[in-house]
Amino acid sequence: MKLPTGYASRPGGDDPRSTEAWALGEASRRLALAARMDDKGESLREALRLNQRLWSIFQAALTEPDCPLPLEIRDNVLALSVMIDRHVMARLGDLDGGKIGPILDINRAIAEGLTGKTGAAPAVAPQPQPPAPTGARPPAMRVSA
Repeated sequence: MKLPTGYASRPGGDDPRSTEAWALGEASRRLALAARMDDKGESLREALRLNQRLWSIFQAALTEPDCPLPLEIRDNVLALSVMIDRHVMARLGDLDGGKIGPILDINRAIAEGLTGKTGAAPAVAPQPQPPAPTGARPPAMRVSA
């Protein structure tokens, strides 16, 4: 059985935060499906590479000089991206779908933060943030591919 290639859904609207959250959710969905595939790890390898490309886009956007995110948030997300890199490389080395939990947890926590939704406990302890002005939204990463 081959892993489906199309999107299960598509992001709505032009909000970059929603698009980024959707992309993380889609990457997680593909990872979870691939982990259950019986194809000698080919689907998992493909899903891991997709997740790695997504995080590489985030890393590039976060290191741009005009990135609108506060430095502390950029540093925190870049630290998470290093963790993602390590977990993805480890999974590419052994293709053990039973060990993708940390990748899914980080993707989920970042997606929830982008949408403002909370579900399961976050993968990392939240950092105290100064209060935002009334009606203001935190800036998006402005990622484009």
